[in-house]
Amino acid sequence: MQSLRRRLPSITLPSPHLRRGSVDDRIQCVRDRALDHIVEKEKYLLPFLSLKDHLLSTSPSPPHSLPLSSITPLKSRLYLPCRAIQFIRLFPYAFTETLPSPPLPPVPQIRPTNELLSLHEEELQAEAISQSDVADRLLKLLMLSPSRKLPLWLVERLRWNLGLPRDFIRSVLPKYPDYFCTSPSMSNHGELDLEVVYYRRDLAVSSMESYAKRTGEYKNGSPLAFPLHFSRGFKLDNKVRKWLDNWQKLPYHSPYESGSHLTPKSDIAEKWVVAVFHEALSLFVDKKTEKSNLILLGQKMGLPPAFRKAIINHPGIFYVSNKLKTETVVLREGYRRHVLVEKHPMMDVRYRYVHLMHKRKPIKAKGGEKKKAAAIGDDRDSEFDDVDEYDEEEDEDEEESDDDDDDDDDVNISNSVVKGIARSRSVGREINARQRRTKVDR
Repeated sequence: MQSLRRRLPSITLPSPHLRRGSVDDRIQCVRDRALDHIVEKEKYLLPFLSLKDHLLSTSPSPPHSLPLSSITPLKSRLYLPCRAIQFIRLFPYAFTETLPSPPLPPVPQIRPTNELLSLHEEELQAEAISQSDVADRLLKLLMLSPSRKLPLWLVERLRWNLGLPRDFIRSVLPKYPDYFCTSPSMSNHGELDLEVVYYRRDLAVSSMESYAKRTGEYKNGSPLAFPLHFSRGFKLDNKVRKWLDNWQKLPYHSPYESGSHLTPKSDIAEKWVVAVFHEALSLFVDKKTEKSNLILLGQKMGLPPAFRKAIINHPGIFYVSNKLKTETVVLREGYRRHVLVEKHPMMDVRYRYVHLMHKRKPIKAKGGEKKKAAAIGDDRDSEFDDVDEYDEEEDEDEEESDDDDDDDDDVNISNSVVKGIARSRSVGREINARQRRTKVDR
């Protein structure tokens, strides 16, 4: 019986004769365990770093100590998923809790560990080294918009994906006055837009075009096929496969060029929309973002009304993960299984933060035994469960089998053990009975 957890929504793909959405060919989406893992392993990373930054910015001098009472009211501002003290105790290698010596009041003081401080210094160095790179990424994102500007609040929302520091408005934008400027929004009174000052044509080359030019001859507007990577077990209908082959052969219009001249709701217009989203995800250091961010980006760029369907209608290009109670769009070609193909320096530091978060101290159990704490706090809060580390050396056949098969195997093993125990007890009782009868006969 197929697991309900693996029954993801179906999507509608086109026939080769009609445009998308006019036929009922349906394809079952298949869960990708590796891509789900890269989403799930960053659980609580954002609130973790928010708490770390608050500690170090509010108390900049050693020992960077803050009373717990000053952190507790900031739960929502720091995106904490539970009570502050509860969240802090989940990461014993990152934060320590101490009590001041008398006569000071016994108010718990929270401070970062040396390991966390060391990682913070590495993060600052990575931000300084990659500042020009992330500035170029931000400029290219603005250049994708036909108006050459985006709301500043949307850029702040995409800050994490672009690898920008938390204070990029003060630390990055003033250093690049020839790149960016802020201007009052024409559509929303009281808001600001981030606008392109100088359009760099040398940067107006998409990742698809750049790769094609490196690997062979390519002319603007020539057919260019997107790399396709489907999940294991994914099946493509023959008619849909034929349509997809024809769609791939359509001319590739650069996402840095306007698509207003393309026929609305046509396949070639859809390919341009896919190119825009593909390029946006390529600019992100983590090659993924929440689906809601892409939708907002498409709206502010003025993409055709049906642009939302381009995300889910191309499962070989984009993967939509439902982990962490949200929809996250992952650029498939950005990952090889669960490993980033192009690892940005900021991502290397983030993964080291994740490793520090998952370090656990042993807890003494009854009988003197020691056991590892559950990844999110053991008995402190059973609601927050850890993400199991993905086994890189996992056998491909085991990876292909679904969860129900694993459950059935566990049940079969358990049943065989129970039957074996019962059989041994039955044999033991029979032997004892024979011995008693032998004694009686004697």
